[in-house]
Amino acid sequence: MNLLKNFKPQAIIFDKDGTLIDFDFMWGNWTLQLADRLQASIGLDVRQALCECYGYDMVRRKILPDGKLTCTPMWQLRELMVDVVASAGIPGKEAACAVAKAWHVPEPVTLAKPFTDIQKLFTNIHRLGIKIAIATTDDREPTHALLEAFRVEDLITTMVCADDGIKAKPAPDVVTAICQRMNVHPRDVIVVGDTVADLQMARSAQVGYAIGVLSGVGSLANLTPLADILIDTIDTLQESFILKQYTETQRPEADEGLASWNPDPAYS
Repeated sequence: MNLLKNFKPQAIIFDKDGTLIDFDFMWGNWTLQLADRLQASIGLDVRQALCECYGYDMVRRKILPDGKLTCTPMWQLRELMVDVVASAGIPGKEAACAVAKAWHVPEPVTLAKPFTDIQKLFTNIHRLGIKIAIATTDDREPTHALLEAFRVEDLITTMVCADDGIKAKPAPDVVTAICQRMNVHPRDVIVVGDTVADLQMARSAQVGYAIGVLSGVGSLANLTPLADILIDTIDTLQESFILKQYTETQRPEADEGLASWNPDPAYS
């Protein structure tokens, strides 16, 4: 983390799944739940077909790096599910009805396994006067529920979600929108993510630093060309950067600088 020693970010944008929480556990289990509910609805075992369509390896219990689950909005995943049912021989209207009965969004709290103490991490960042944002391909309602469960919603300035109507990763639009809301320049921002799409977004937006985490679907091979820094998990960010910098820079006026801080209205 020495590359960050002389870099003073004004904001850090975090991806959610695979970066803050275990991607494989949440979305893999959710995919299997959908398949089971479909089987109960139509009497056909589509588990293998749905997993292949979504990009989930049932044997290794891993989300594939180039799979649909990594960066596809929820509404598109639902349409893909209809296609899977239709390909099993169910007529179009019946397929749509079957999916409507089986479809549900992931339970954002019980399926969420954080990689670190998120509240502690975000609190340390906040004490430095650094703004925090979330950029996710998940929808707003479950994302808000997750952040609320982790008791960090008040530490987040803004977030962009899949159903916000903003062009998704890897386009730079998400970063651009977040920076505009926070009134910061992209060159003063760090983006932290686990997928190629996360880091391509960061590069396209020309942010100050792109940090890749190896805790999600990205690999050393496909993240290295895009990342300024690679870390195993966000625990490394917490232990090697945030806490150390807070110790070095802590002073009485640090907290005073946060007195006028208010979350962006777009967060709520």
